[in-house]
Amino acid sequence: MIERIARGTAVSCLVLAVLFGVWRQSLISALAVAGGGVLIAISFWAIRSGVDDLVLRNSRSRRSLEEAKADETGPKSAGFSLVKFFTRHAIVALAAYGMMVRLHLDPMGLLAGVSSLGVAVAVEALRELRWRRFL
Repeated sequence: MIERIARGTAVSCLVLAVLFGVWRQSLISALAVAGGGVLIAISFWAIRSGVDDLVLRNSRSRRSLEEAKADETGPKSAGFSLVKFFTRHAIVALAAYGMMVRLHLDPMGLLAGVSSLGVAVAVEALRELRWRRFL
């Protein structure tokens, strides 16, 4: 399901970029929506990585100590995961700053690109609701 949402996000970002570019009659506006899509992709990756770390930590806590010691990388501390989480969000904030201030991309276009994840989740929810209704 996560892969479908990721694909839906990419498709909705592309459609929003085309529509926004046609509405504003500018290629730069379409690029702003694509920049917002890049921002949401980085954020999606950060959240997914954090959740994967949590699941991995939970599965490790259930294994025996000998199996945990046999891992190649060894157990990661909770503080390291927390630092990774906030560092990634700082990177997203710096990227958004760079896109708006340095590249002079339209903030509304960035917002439209970031909202493509919400559009994809709404489409997926409606798809699930429609199929459950007829079963």
